[in-house]
Amino acid sequence: MQALNRSKATRSSRAGVTPPPVPLPRPVGPNPIDHATSWVFVWATLLGVWLLSLLPWRAWPMSPDLLLLVILFWSLHDARRVGLLTAFVFGLVMDVHDVGPLGLQALTYTLTVFGAQSLQRRLLRFELMSQALHLLPLLVLIKAIGALLGAFLVSAWPGWSWLVAALLTATLWPLIAWLLLLPQHRLQDPETTAG
Repeated sequence: MQALNRSKATRSSRAGVTPPPVPLPRPVGPNPIDHATSWVFVWATLLGVWLLSLLPWRAWPMSPDLLLLVILFWSLHDARRVGLLTAFVFGLVMDVHDVGPLGLQALTYTLTVFGAQSLQRRLLRFELMSQALHLLPLLVLIKAIGALLGAFLVSAWPGWSWLVAALLTATLWPLIAWLLLLPQHRLQDPETTAG
């Protein structure tokens, strides 16, 4: 009898205590940017910046590489559509356009995309200014490799304009990334932005 009374007492004391809330499982979905971008938008930006890169302003030795920035952005945010092959092909096209050693820009574009994709998980955790700071050493290193290989192939040192070009390219990363992210922000769910 006493045991029955004790069990009733413990049940009544437990009845006043509410159990902690158990979080409900949520389905794991893809990155929200995957839903917001279509292949048309990705390739329209790539082809548009490629056409912009064909203009004479790019002949200036210290000009930033906007095409590389757009390729980098899409290789980080949508690696299924834009990757090493895309970087290699656009690099070859720019080699032909710039009448430089064939394959030099293809190599630098491919190495840059490979390096950025290696840092992808780390890069995407930061805001755009910090991403630019993380990309700066990569861009300088790859541009230095390209400058050294180019100097070896044509037997002439290009000067230090490649360093200024790498610095300008890294400086423009926040602006280019913000412009490419702008269409996705209007399509995001308000619940995900409030959390």
